[in-house]
Amino acid sequence: MLQAWGNPSSSHPAGRKAKELIGCARESLARMVGGRPEDIVFTSGGTEANNMVIHTARRHFRESQARPGDSRGTPHIVTSSVEHDSIRLPLEQLVKESLAEATFVAVSPRSGRAEVDDILAAIRPTTCLVSIMLANNETGVIMPVTELSQRIHALNQWRVAEGLPRILVHTDAAQMIGKGRVDVQELGVDYLTIVGHKFYGPRIGALYVRGPGTTTPLLPMLFGGGQERSFRPGTENTPMIAGLGQAAELVSKNWEAYKAHMQDVRDYLEARLEASFGKQRIHLNSHFMGSKRLCNTSNFSILGPGLQGQRVLSRCKTLLASVGAACHSEKGDRPSAILLSCGIPYDVAQNALRLSVGRDTTRADVDLVVQDLVQAVAQLDQDQAP
Repeated sequence: MLQAWGNPSSSHPAGRKAKELIGCARESLARMVGGRPEDIVFTSGGTEANNMVIHTARRHFRESQARPGDSRGTPHIVTSSVEHDSIRLPLEQLVKESLAEATFVAVSPRSGRAEVDDILAAIRPTTCLVSIMLANNETGVIMPVTELSQRIHALNQWRVAEGLPRILVHTDAAQMIGKGRVDVQELGVDYLTIVGHKFYGPRIGALYVRGPGTTTPLLPMLFGGGQERSFRPGTENTPMIAGLGQAAELVSKNWEAYKAHMQDVRDYLEARLEASFGKQRIHLNSHFMGSKRLCNTSNFSILGPGLQGQRVLSRCKTLLASVGAACHSEKGDRPSAILLSCGIPYDVAQNALRLSVGRDTTRADVDLVVQDLVQAVAQLDQDQAP
């Protein structure tokens, strides 16, 4: 980095070195997800990447399909009821402004997944985008994105013959990268969101696009100096992009070992919780029949009155955790909408804690955390004793 301090658009040595580092990072991200370097567009993070996809799908539909004044030409987008706010809120805003229509498909309370048949049933002639996350950030449940892409690909062949718009497929892979296999060829998606801090990288992101501007539309939200092939202009943040590339290299080389370690420690955590509190007092909110889940995530409730997640955490001395998504931590004792959508009862969801283990978490760490939870719950139980 000491030699790469220049503007990547500059022709002097420091600029050329910066440009070279960005090119290497682009190659590393492409390798990590099984794509091509030209399919990677750097963004400020996952929120921007998700918004870019929605913005593109809506505008592309408008420009290529809709007729002015024709209400049947309103673009329609399908997503699930458990998506990140960077999908949900842009769609709600577009609906509010009558710029798009959206369907939020409920997840199955049996599987915790947005089921493929339910998603396909929501598709209309005006549907232009289906966006389903690869794995949920609160329950860890892995969604059937590969099957969904295959079914939509087959449907698109019929739609094209009928003169209907192609349905684009997007998945937000923020939670999965670094914790499981992510290959865009296997997934069959047109867009895939990459978030650096979810795999120990800097807090920036990228968007994979299958042939941006050619095979798959990509329309800019910003206009400026032409960086990132004008898809996302603005002088590149070379250090952060270089760090993202290094983090991607580590994932490509080590993800299987990371996954095995985290799954072992996570399973040990859940076993220790049940042993310490009793199986009857622990409800594992991320266990759904027949569904796979992320290797690092455990969402559980310690059952009993007065044991709301925030209250338990407030009595912990060593545990650093949240009751749900960290970006929604200001919501107090209100239960997670995600858990409620998955069919978790209100009083159980109110007591929920989400613990995530990492690459360096050990069984000894788990023992300390469980002891901390035991003393926190004992304090709260004592406070409520008559």
